[in-house]
Amino acid sequence: MASSKATPSRLRAAATSSQKIFEKLPHEILDTILSYLDASALFSMSHTNKLFYQLASNKNLRVTWELTITDMSGRVTTLELSWSHFSEISLTLCWCGGDSLPNYGEIFSLQLHGVRRIAFSWPDLKKLRQLLPSKRSLVANLNKQHLTKCAQVIGQDQFVLLKLLQPGIIIGLWRDGTSVAFIMFTLHFYKLVERSTRGSHDCSYVEPIIQPPFDDIDTEYGLHGYKLHIVLHNTECKLMSESFSQLFCHRAHISNGWIQLTAISRTNSSQHVQLSGKPNLHWRCEALEGTVENCCIMSLTLLDEFGNQFSCVTTPISMELEKAAVSYDYDGEHYLIQHEDSNIQVKMQLVKMTAKKHFVVSLIVYVSVLFVNKHFSRDY
Repeated sequence: MASSKATPSRLRAAATSSQKIFEKLPHEILDTILSYLDASALFSMSHTNKLFYQLASNKNLRVTWELTITDMSGRVTTLELSWSHFSEISLTLCWCGGDSLPNYGEIFSLQLHGVRRIAFSWPDLKKLRQLLPSKRSLVANLNKQHLTKCAQVIGQDQFVLLKLLQPGIIIGLWRDGTSVAFIMFTLHFYKLVERSTRGSHDCSYVEPIIQPPFDDIDTEYGLHGYKLHIVLHNTECKLMSESFSQLFCHRAHISNGWIQLTAISRTNSSQHVQLSGKPNLHWRCEALEGTVENCCIMSLTLLDEFGNQFSCVTTPISMELEKAAVSYDYDGEHYLIQHEDSNIQVKMQLVKMTAKKHFVVSLIVYVSVLFVNKHFSRDY
């Protein structure tokens, strides 16, 4: 008798068979099935395959994102999305306004809203959007301080210079340094639908706090059992997607207010990961496009020992050349990628062996002890 064990080939065949069954169903039936799903489920389903993407699009979440720019004189301009790119766990949004974008020094504030509209059949879409009510949810709000004091240059090419305003947000300036070519937001998928639909015009969505159970027996509680998923990508393709489980830090190794979680060790070559392409950030704006070298987008998700969301970040990052780096295993240029905010730090080392081969030889995530204490009700 043939074995009924679920081998990988059998599972793939079953998945393919299930998709074919859906393809044979009339779209009216599929549309009825999808009507029972909420916005979050539809959004997730749309990234499964082409069929589900088309079905979810036809169902239409009617969620888009608009950028509102206020200049120093108080003039308010709202721009509709120019283009977007979905990655594995993140979304990139870009606005290329041409003459409608003020000069960089004239921008007073930026506001990103998720917009959910009621849609009807109408020959003139622009008039339709003016007439129909919409639900606006504040996703991000940047003031003048973010635009000036907090901005840092992370790369440039022959046309544009990239300024990172805060994690996730880039302004592309033409090389004259004043004219804005484009504004780009990168958003993590975590609670993206809720953030884009459940806030108000002036207030962002506030996620309910779920407190993990307290443990007074485990002396290392809150220091182990973490799972990390990290993706490096650009606006066209994925460069790396890796998961690491059972990350930990002994209590005695807490240093300077941070716990250290080592995902890839420099001394363990079996853990090193090769990128599938060059870490370059592609951009396009109206009639021009280009590529900024040694830049890409990092999307990171950290789960606690219960599998709950602990921290996440999606942001453009740059690779800085390490001139003093020495390696006996790799002969090439060494680069450092760093990200830091109040709760989490990421340090990644890469080696560029040839034009097409880049290896991640070290990946360490540092988590604030204050953040751990607050999450787990501890006092480290």
